[in-house]
Order: sequence, then C-alpha cells, then structure tokens
Amino acid sequence: MKIGFHTDAFNSSAFSFEKALAWANANDVHYIEPGVIDGVSWIHGLGYFPHVALYEDPALLRKTMEGYGVRFSQVDAAYPLSGKEGPSRGLPYVLKTIPWAAHAGCDHVATTDGLHPPEGLTDAQAMDMMKASYEKIIEVAEAYGVTITIELHGYFTTKPDMVEQMLAFADSPLLRLNFDTGNTFIAGQDPVAFCQRFLGKISHVHIKDVSEALAEALRGKDTGIAISHCAIGEGVNADNIRRCLELLRDNGYTGVLSLECEGQGGPLIEKSLAWVRSTLAELGIPEEKA
Repeated sequence: MKIGFHTDAFNSSAFSFEKALAWANANDVHYIEPGVIDGVSWIHGLGYFPHVALYEDPALLRKTMEGYGVRFSQVDAAYPLSGKEGPSRGLPYVLKTIPWAAHAGCDHVATTDGLHPPEGLTDAQAMDMMKASYEKIIEVAEAYGVTITIELHGYFTTKPDMVEQMLAFADSPLLRLNFDTGNTFIAGQDPVAFCQRFLGKISHVHIKDVSEALAEALRGKDTGIAISHCAIGEGVNADNIRRCLELLRDNGYTGVLSLECEGQGGPLIEKSLAWVRSTLAELGIPEEKA
C-alpha cells in the first residue's frame, strides 16, 4: 500500500502547499491530497494555506511536485452535493476540477454530501438530485479517465444502505468509494463492518483516529470530523484501523492510505506516520513508494 496525507494537517500551521511538499519529501512520503480552491483567496495567495487553486497551471504544478518526488493521490472537491446548492455550486466545482486534475497527473477526485439533512428536501428528493449530478460528473470523468470517489463524511454517506444506492448512481467503474475510518466511527457505525461491506468499491482511504474525549462527546451525534486532533494510533479507533488494514490487505488493496490528523506543524502527523508504518510492517503489508 502507499502512504500519503491530506494537507488539512497543516491548515492551522499556515503552511503553503509547497511547504507541505517539502515536509513530504523530508519524511519520505510520496503522495499528497489537497483541497482545490475555485477562485482566489488572500490566505492562499500569501502562502498561508496548504491547498491548490484551479487558477494554478496544472502542468507547472506537476513539474514542481516532481521536484519533491511527490504526486497527487487525490484532490478534494468535496463541496456538498446533497443540498439545494449542490447542482448550482457543487456540480460546477467538481466538473471544473476533473480536467484540471487530469492535467496535473491526478487520477482521483473526491466528492461528498452535507453533514446534515438538506433543508427543504426529503431524503428521496436529495438522492434523486445527487443522482443527476453524479451522472453528469461520471460522463466528464470517463472522458478524462479520472476516478470519482464518494467520501464518507455526511448525513447520507455515513449510512451504509444510502452509500450502496449512491455507488449505483452511475454504471461506471470510475464511481468508487473513499473509505474513512474516522468519520464512520464518529457517526456511530462500525468502521470494520463498513469496510467489509464495501471492500470491492474502495479506491482511496482516509486513515483517521478519534480521541476518547471526542468520541464521548460526539459519537453517534455527528457524521464527520473536519480534522482529528489525535495522532493515529493514540485514540479509541486504533484497533478498528488495524482491522480495516487487515481486510484491505486480504482483498488485495494497493492504493493510498491518506493520513488525516492535525499536524501541529509536523510532530503529531509524524507520530501518526510512524504508527502507520510500523502497523503495516506488523501486518506484513509492504509500503510502496513512488
């Protein structure tokens, strides 16, 4: 399996994307997952935000990344598609991201739903609306050969039966699952059972632990964690992560494990990286490096 990380780890540290690339290079990590910005922002323009903007030239950015020995595992275009603004804001955002990602050498784009039930819509209406959006998204994704992942993060996507319906929105091998160990746990689900059910559809994985305090406060009451302030391996979800890795190993998964945690400028995500690497070694899973 491959190890990567989401640049959310460095949001609070005011890193630039290139500084996140430098961290990856220094820690022998070769896969990175940023969010994409559609527009301009002062905090990004001044180099205080570790994500990428769609106005940046993808070919030149790809060349910069090659200099650090890092490539994209996925870019995050996860504006909620389940609410009333999904078709007007979320859909154009994803459609614009797909060709940019392809030119940047990235073959995965993440999408998701909202954290809460969509106001003014029944579940059935929201599902029908999302289906129409995903049909268009997959049409464009197939033209560029880009895999679209549904990230487990919200009201619909942390319910296994709903996820099964969403994965059938389009008859395409490019509609896949971004499995998230932390969001499934905080939503009150069993991450291991969730992983087992969708093993054949998983194309990208977020590895995220949950602190005991956060679990006591929010488990079963929320659907997603913006970023975990717990090093992977030090929380109450560590055993579930290990068991999910065993399932993925036994099913032949060779994709990216994208680490998600508050980095504290490096120390916390470095602890997480060490735990994941040692756990892979204990489980007999080779780490594939670019």
